[in-house]
Amino acid sequence: MKKYKVAVVGATGVVGNEMIKMLENRNFPVESIKLLASQRSVGKKLKFKGQDIPVELLTHDSGKGMDLALFSAGGGTSKEFAPSFAKDGCFVVDNSSAWRMDDNCPLVVPEVNPNDLSKDKKIIANPNCSTIQMVVALKPLHDYAKIKRVIVSTYQAVSGAGSKGIHDLENQTKALGKGEPIPPLEKFPYQIAFNLLPHIDVFEENGYTKEEMKMTNETMKIMGDKSIKVSATCVRVPVLRAHSESVWIETEKELTPEKARELLSAAKGVEVIDNPAENKYPMPLFAQNQQKTFVGRIRKDISCDKGLTFWVVSDNLLKGAALNAVEIAEMLVSKGIL
Repeated sequence: MKKYKVAVVGATGVVGNEMIKMLENRNFPVESIKLLASQRSVGKKLKFKGQDIPVELLTHDSGKGMDLALFSAGGGTSKEFAPSFAKDGCFVVDNSSAWRMDDNCPLVVPEVNPNDLSKDKKIIANPNCSTIQMVVALKPLHDYAKIKRVIVSTYQAVSGAGSKGIHDLENQTKALGKGEPIPPLEKFPYQIAFNLLPHIDVFEENGYTKEEMKMTNETMKIMGDKSIKVSATCVRVPVLRAHSESVWIETEKELTPEKARELLSAAKGVEVIDNPAENKYPMPLFAQNQQKTFVGRIRKDISCDKGLTFWVVSDNLLKGAALNAVEIAEMLVSKGIL
């Protein structure tokens, strides 16, 4: 099997670490790996297949001789450095929002739109974490019944906000448990422990947040159907890992819960857990470190003739980020593009 020279940009971050693990766990054919980050992380060592790999400084020449780069270092870094990698012939799978709505960059979830990948498009965008798990569930239903409208409320884990978000929840929970004052906030504008924040990313003029508009715009692009209407409310919850979503859809064709279960059970990357009589349904507690998207609570909407409601849970650091990026890389290999 051909092997590839791979770089991970933003290797010391939460998602960067998961990318390294996914490359190893899924046995991606790596000939050599280069771990890249900013100056403050240079010299740190991270494990890959039992070896200590030193972190190197990201520069505009870092992509020379590389076949593939997985980026998770923020939009500004991606905008600055991804074009240099691409110019040097390296495929870039970028986890930031920098390239997602660029018409020249495919926005890919392998279970949904793998054919958007091509040899001449070197920069590939990895979608938003909350969008990925939703479209994995929507795709088989859309193919069968054509989805007209989606209303989704998300319950997003603090790890989606990076290490500072994790620290906020952990430190606040410990302090409250000891009866101590809340420590200074690192990431969120308010206490997140024992609280919910109906606010992810910045607010836009239409009253939606940037995160909510990502779900609207990215869904249409990934699904290849601008007629799908999406309205999202994104909420940060005191969960460390794995996002949950309450999804309501309206379809053109009648779609029964039984048929939806059949379609979703046959869909790649999806596992249906839907037995309310035995209290069996997806939860973030059990989705952590799992590579599937879990769907349950599938039921007919009682307020709409062609409405269906269901619950979707997936690990935001895996399928929502690192896993999807590595699966894109695997798809590049299987299609003979890389």
